[in-house]
Amino acid sequence: MAELAALARPYAEAVFLMAEEKGQLDQWSDMLGFLKQVTSDELLKKISDNPKVSKEALQEAMIDICKGQMDDNGQNLIKLLIKNNRLEIAGELCEQFEVKKAEKTGMIDVKVTSAFPMSDSDKDGLTKSLSSSFGKQVKISVEEDSSLVGGMIIRAGDKVIDGSLSGQIQQLANKLK
Repeated sequence: MAELAALARPYAEAVFLMAEEKGQLDQWSDMLGFLKQVTSDELLKKISDNPKVSKEALQEAMIDICKGQMDDNGQNLIKLLIKNNRLEIAGELCEQFEVKKAEKTGMIDVKVTSAFPMSDSDKDGLTKSLSSSFGKQVKISVEEDSSLVGGMIIRAGDKVIDGSLSGQIQQLANKLK
């Protein structure tokens, strides 16, 4: 995973700079999101990993799939990724682009994993609290995971706050070793 992040970083930075310069951050966000979705398809992964499929055939298939969703610059990115055998980094490239976009617009995406369902008022309260902590507008997404036993885990960029019971039990176990 760390290797994909390192490989994707220069591409994400270049795409972000170009999108920012042209005032197309939202358009690129949509295009990269679509590319991430396409490249995460298991059948496409098998095709792109198959040494019998030429780069030209893969490129033609990808351009055909993305027609109408990607502009000329987006299609050029696809060609570049295929040429450099980097199509597998498309998902990570998208993630890094979104982080840069969020930083630029003063927003931060926060993923909350909760042991129990959260009410709208709980989400609103958490959003306000995190906004004041981070000094940015917070866009929150919540998922449930009963294996946490209780509490929640909050992920914002590279910051992780583990307030789950299972996390606290693990910390206690580590101290007792």
